[in-house]
Amino acid sequence: MARRRLRSQTDVAERCRTLAAEVRGALARLPDAAGDPVVADAVWRAEALGALLWGLQLVELPPYDQAFEPEAVVAVDPGAGRLRDADEIELERDSARLWHWRARTTTVQQQGALELPERYATFDQLIAATAMRGYELGLLPAPMRGDFAAFGKIYRHLAPEQHQLALSIALERHHALNWLAGLGDSWDAVPLDT
Repeated sequence: MARRRLRSQTDVAERCRTLAAEVRGALARLPDAAGDPVVADAVWRAEALGALLWGLQLVELPPYDQAFEPEAVVAVDPGAGRLRDADEIELERDSARLWHWRARTTTVQQQGALELPERYATFDQLIAATAMRGYELGLLPAPMRGDFAAFGKIYRHLAPEQHQLALSIALERHHALNWLAGLGDSWDAVPLDT
């Protein structure tokens, strides 16, 4: 597989500044605008900002069932960072893609909108195989009863609010890491295939 060219450190730091301003603006509108979807989406950009700051070696990446603290990530100076090695970024991008895939799989199962590949009789088989393979590759923590482990339980047993939280975390981090890895022509045109 051909190696992608990472965004430049300057571009990443600039994107971090842009995201931090967006998150700060949204936080300033809380709690009055808590029901505004534009504000909620902007607050969730803290996950993308955190992932980019991780790429600059400025923060640690929490597990995919734990969100970054928005106030903490907007306080970080991206100019003090240095890009991680491309292989390390690629591994984390693969991990984010798997977490995003797992969240989408729950949605697809609920909608009944997708046929399984022929070799799998059930979604549980597909999920178990993916969880084990991700673990073997060092991309995921150890599976729990043939599934991803999140919030201290089996992913398929997540409450709807927990699933939504896990989906939002994975989506934002996947977006940021794909952009960092050079996918898409711009921030707004990043592919999120799972």
